[in-house]
Amino acid sequence: MAQLRKCNLPLYRDFLIANHNRYSGLELSKVEPTGDMAHDSVTRWLMRADFRPQELWRWAKPLVVPDTGYLIADDTVVDKPRSANIDLARWQYSGREHRTVLGIGIVNLLWSNGTDYVPVDYRIYAPMHDGHTKNDHFKEMVSRARQRGFMPAYMLMDSWYGNVPNCKRVSSYGWHWVTNLKSNRWVSEAKGSYVRVADLEVSEKMLKHVWLKGYGPIVVGKKIDQDGDVTYLASDDTGLTFAALLNHWQQRWRIEAFHQGLKQTTGVGKCSAQRTHAQKEHVFGSMVAFLKLEKLRERTGKSWYEQKAEITRAATRAYLANA
Repeated sequence: MAQLRKCNLPLYRDFLIANHNRYSGLELSKVEPTGDMAHDSVTRWLMRADFRPQELWRWAKPLVVPDTGYLIADDTVVDKPRSANIDLARWQYSGREHRTVLGIGIVNLLWSNGTDYVPVDYRIYAPMHDGHTKNDHFKEMVSRARQRGFMPAYMLMDSWYGNVPNCKRVSSYGWHWVTNLKSNRWVSEAKGSYVRVADLEVSEKMLKHVWLKGYGPIVVGKKIDQDGDVTYLASDDTGLTFAALLNHWQQRWRIEAFHQGLKQTTGVGKCSAQRTHAQKEHVFGSMVAFLKLEKLRERTGKSWYEQKAEITRAATRAYLANA
């Protein structure tokens, strides 16, 4: 009897890219080209494979120039609204939904030169399994990035990660950072006399040199949106103008675009496996799939979404021609 084909990472990665709504092992067994794969092979692979988040670097390294660009940190929640039995799923706040949702949290580190979107590391947020906070994951990832030779122009992070210990860590690596400050952060124009940043007398689109409590000298600028929302931007690079500070901060949206692309093109939230290990391997496969899409986007200019559309377009055309 011929031996049935076994699942592997390249096959699983390409299946995630090619598919649009059915991401099960059964579906992979139905579309596998040789027709010689049992759906149990996929389940076994998800349970036996042992890819760690740090290993994503193998696929990301050729796409980055470590001593240029930005490193951007943020987290996202992969929604699992009907999956209470999945070990990794927990109730947590989703910035996109602006409410608490049931899902799997992922803390990501993205590299960008202002054009590209390259995830270089990630951690699954599962304190009930490992006891690690999001800030623990942040510290581990930026430390590893330094070991890998990264020397970004700026580290970009929102107020959750822009706390004093994280800012000090980033500065100790010789990196500059840009973040937004919560309105209750304490700053001083004269060391020792502190006010909330919301009470700081700073005009819109102007910078003020202040002392951040627990850290040291920084610059703060105020940005007011059309709806009246105020954002206080800050950086340790005291030579910046407001326009430059704002330009650097606006690069942070790239990690939001990455989160959306990851969810919409790789099926990262579509694995129904209940076991923690299987879910972790699926997330890894999704990250590798995204990197393949990003590599082709860099080379051809075709968006991640257009690449997926091209795969099904020929089949749709053939169906319409023969309907």
